[in-house]
Amino acid sequence: MDKSIIELKGLTKRYGNFTAVDSLDLSIRKGEIFGLLGPNGAGKSTTILMMLGLSEPTSGAVHVCGIDATVNPIEVKRQVGYLPDDVGFYEHLSGRENLLYTARLNRLSLHEASARVDRLLQRVGLQQAAGKKVGKYSRGMRQRLGLADVLVKNPQVIILDEPTLGIDPIGVREFLELIVALSREEQITVLLSSHHLHQVQQVCDRVGIFVAGKLLAEGNVRELSRTLFSANEPYIIEVGIDTETLDGEGAQLAAVRSALAELSQVVSATIHGGILRVGSEADLRTEVARIVVDSGVGLTSLTMKEYGLDDIYTQYFEGGETYGKIA
Repeated sequence: MDKSIIELKGLTKRYGNFTAVDSLDLSIRKGEIFGLLGPNGAGKSTTILMMLGLSEPTSGAVHVCGIDATVNPIEVKRQVGYLPDDVGFYEHLSGRENLLYTARLNRLSLHEASARVDRLLQRVGLQQAAGKKVGKYSRGMRQRLGLADVLVKNPQVIILDEPTLGIDPIGVREFLELIVALSREEQITVLLSSHHLHQVQQVCDRVGIFVAGKLLAEGNVRELSRTLFSANEPYIIEVGIDTETLDGEGAQLAAVRSALAELSQVVSATIHGGILRVGSEADLRTEVARIVVDSGVGLTSLTMKEYGLDDIYTQYFEGGETYGKIA
């Protein structure tokens, strides 16, 4: 997954005095699932339009599958499948008939089109509904059919723009599992544009956070959280202490502090309200637990504090100008 399949260099789009995308540099590797995050108006859709060759950049360059999307947009469209948040189909035709129509538009022979459509319907779990009119499909079924539709031409890249809007929780889980399977098994690169942070965290290898046309952060969730929240303390270990096991003179807690101080990778240690909080440069859960137990203090819980994508997004969105790139 080292080969870049999407390369954006200094990509900028202005509408008069308004800058929709501001000097964007981004590299997405083959087979990667990349999440493009940001509020409405952040520049995500404009960036996607430039990737597809549907909008010319004011400056900068965009290459998809090694093709200049500005110079040769038709060739890019042959390599890229795009699934918007609401897919348009012929409502009076069945799911299979809609896919056959797309396949024929992509110049597949009738025999090849039929075989590929049946295979894709099975892949997205719609084989039982293949003959059903699309007008009777649920929202989740339409999105599955939309995914099959973009896969008809065997794309190297698929771009999904808010693909889970209006789908029930079970349908969302199944759709995301399908996306991951396609990426892992067929090395399809996936660009997922969304503001559903939990869903993105579930499936994406890396994320890019957009605010006001700028890419403020890029990396995987763990790396971004360490950069943002704990530059000196990448690991935060929280230990629940049974206060009833403490002596009245504080000797046990003093022993805990003394033993922790001897560990070179411990940066800080505080005790408050029955919680021992240890900041360290490495995962020292085993050592911390041993020290607490050996001191005679009752241990009721031990957890590693981890920041999620919602914490990261909020931090960058509130900061507004902090840029952090994780290689």
